[in-house]
Amino acid sequence: MIEHDNLGSFATLKEIIAKLRSPDGCPWDRKQTHASLRPYLLEESYEVLQALEEGTSQKLCEEMGDLLLQIMLHAQIAAEEGQFEIEDVIRGISDKLIHRHPHVFGGHKVKDAAEVELNWEVLKQEERQEGDSLLSGVPKQMPALAYSQSIQRRVAGVGFDWETVEEIIDKLAEEVAEINQAPDREEMAKEFGDLLFTLANVARRLDIDLETALRSANQRFCQRFSYMEQVCRKRGVSFSGLSFDEQNALWEEAKRTLR
Repeated sequence: MIEHDNLGSFATLKEIIAKLRSPDGCPWDRKQTHASLRPYLLEESYEVLQALEEGTSQKLCEEMGDLLLQIMLHAQIAAEEGQFEIEDVIRGISDKLIHRHPHVFGGHKVKDAAEVELNWEVLKQEERQEGDSLLSGVPKQMPALAYSQSIQRRVAGVGFDWETVEEIIDKLAEEVAEINQAPDREEMAKEFGDLLFTLANVARRLDIDLETALRSANQRFCQRFSYMEQVCRKRGVSFSGLSFDEQNALWEEAKRTLR
């Protein structure tokens, strides 16, 4: 019997998940596998990101709970298959955090956050299997721009980086020129990829998360375009019937209105 007075307990949550997966539990939960749950894990992760961007604490709390549910389900499935328990997950991350923070849990001294980041990469390298690449732990399923920033961050942690952000910005002009000089579409696609990769590098050096920045740009575009559609409806005109100059003027109006 679930104790409703103790719903804030981790042990209670674990008990609820086990009950859902039990023979007399929920048919939907019982039939789930690691593979079938993958889309939900990704979806819930994005919903947490959206809640963070919206800045609503109640929404963030709710979405983090949904994400935690996915973790608990995966852990329960693993436990049923004799692979590991949720306690092993907790033990593993606790051990990892202690190992990677010797300046907090040991006698190591650091002068600033930059040195912490550098030490972090060195300690992570110690944890890798012999022969593993520095980049092997970066999930290839990540969105491409986020993946670019992640692999760039890792190699920068071992010194493979431009000295100044200005040098990377100069590289942008070079990449644009190479797009213009591409002899065919296949080569142009390669050069365009190099341009995006360089943009990701600039964003990393400026401490800008490119995925977040692009999502915000997408959201602003949608809001402005929706405004333009609403204005056209109010004025009784067709947006597609406007000239490019008229559309552009309406776009500037939307930018001023929705600052």
